[in-house]
Amino acid sequence: MPRGFLWLWLLLTVIWFAANSSLAIESILSGAVISAVLAWTFVRHFPAWADIRFTPERLIHFVRYTGVFAIEMVCANITMLRYVYAPRIDIDPGIVTIKTRLKTPVGRLALANSIALTPGSLVVDMDGDTLTVHCLDVPTTDTEDATRIIAGPFEDDLEKAFG
Repeated sequence: MPRGFLWLWLLLTVIWFAANSSLAIESILSGAVISAVLAWTFVRHFPAWADIRFTPERLIHFVRYTGVFAIEMVCANITMLRYVYAPRIDIDPGIVTIKTRLKTPVGRLALANSIALTPGSLVVDMDGDTLTVHCLDVPTTDTEDATRIIAGPFEDDLEKAFG
């Protein structure tokens, strides 16, 4: 069995159960099989996934990251709602560069997806530890401040969960 398969399979299976909201035997079996196929494919063909390690501490930080992401998603949606219903839209769109301290490809991927899935921002380029982000309303052009504002909520827990 390839290294990292079991933990990735468990993670994908839990995500399947959460997304599917069904405990029917057909759903459980199909989710376990689909998750196994995906985990096997990822671990065999993409070496970054083989480095996933499971510890209770990492699991706690992943759960904390999920909560932080949910809160940031709600806040960003409320901000977008304000823009949509404002009589006059007062935005300053632009592109900022942020630097992450995350070392693993999976951690950086999770950060980029977190930023992209949060309304009002989109990662347009990743190069090593540098992410180029398009923001609907640019908070600052300073790299350190932009990193703190955009990536700050996610980085601590992602670093402890994925490295």
